[in-house]
Amino acid sequence: MKGLSNRVAVITGGAGGIGAALCRRMNEEGVKVAILDLNRDAAASLADELGRGGVEAKAYGVDITSYEQVEAAIADIEATLGPIDILVNNAGWDHAARFVDTDPQLWQKLIAINLVGPLNLQHTVVKRMIARGFGRIVNVSSDAGRVGSSGESVYSACKGGVISFSKTLAREVARKQITVNVVCPGPTETALFRDFAGAGESGEKLRGALAKAIPFGRLGQPQDVVGAVCFLSSDDAAFITGQVLSVSGGLTMAG
Repeated sequence: MKGLSNRVAVITGGAGGIGAALCRRMNEEGVKVAILDLNRDAAASLADELGRGGVEAKAYGVDITSYEQVEAAIADIEATLGPIDILVNNAGWDHAARFVDTDPQLWQKLIAINLVGPLNLQHTVVKRMIARGFGRIVNVSSDAGRVGSSGESVYSACKGGVISFSKTLAREVARKQITVNVVCPGPTETALFRDFAGAGESGEKLRGALAKAIPFGRLGQPQDVVGAVCFLSSDDAAFITGQVLSVSGGLTMAG
């Protein structure tokens, strides 16, 4: 895609699932990737793999709920890889339960990871992008944030918040040639989804029901999402901002 080669990208939750697939695809496009993940060993292993392909990659063990850790990582990335051109907020976490069966401790954890974490990254990175007059931000939300999802009440609230925040930030930074867009995966085969669905017969029933409901007849795969993120990070999408794109095999088709 146009304008990706030699860019510097920060990808959170980059060591597994959609994040790892995205790091590999970005790397193939010639992007220098900073992999941020709570699991530093997994991030380091992926960075080593990508580095052998000739394009630089670096791993960071970061808790995105800590503004101080985020700030330190971003400063190091800019000192070693160069100015950050692309930010992808992909990290997330969920716990399946009816709202009435949850408690404030769980709410706070969900909010910290799924909403505060992306705010920390954008607050730290966007100031640098404004100073340079360029940037691409892609926030990975969820169709749960667009249409709701039983058993994901607070997660859905956070993901809906990410969508609203992205539209507002897009308005604030457009004059600086910074784009802010959102990609909303539907049910996708990742560790997060497997944890949500659960094991055994009940988990298989949920997978089967979702596969029947999705017009494409299957769950999404991480590779299904990465093309949309790369496109919105590229110069091909230079005049697109404040938009929300569902990648769900047609499960949700609302505007």
